Amino acid sequence: MGQAREVMDRLTSAMTARDKETQAACYAADAVAVTPDQGEITGQEAISNYLSQFGESFPDVGYESLQKYEAGNVAIDEGYVTGTNTGPLPLPSGESLPATGKSIRVRSCDVAHVEGGLIKQHTFYFDQRELMGQLGLLPESPSKPGA
Repeated sequence: MGQAREVMDRLTSAMTARDKETQAACYAADAVAVTPDQGEITGQEAISNYLSQFGESFPDVGYESLQKYEAGNVAIDEGYVTGTNTGPLPLPSGESLPATGKSIRVRSCDVAHVEGGLIKQHTFYFDQRELMGQLGLLPESPSKPGA
């Protein structure tokens, strides 16, 4: 196992354990994360805060790994993020949605570029519509004619 895989596995364990200090320690001070919901986040503390907010919204957060890849200084994880929404869900606007009590299982992919044993760039991929749909936060779609 190389350095990229080791730091990505350590980060995943810290996220599911809700260990904010270890999460932050996986990132370089000037790391950049790109997320579907918050856009670009810069800095070790800001990225750790982003991850911690998700843990507060889903205290039982888990990760079901499908595939793990490593090529040089890049680690890629494919899987499902799981959890039950029992805490407020922060929105990019700064507002938050109240807990729904609903469970999620959302497909995700993470790509982390590692330098010197720390994540320098981390791109998170997940379908926001799938997440909101599983939480029951999307409007009802109109029924199709003849249905």
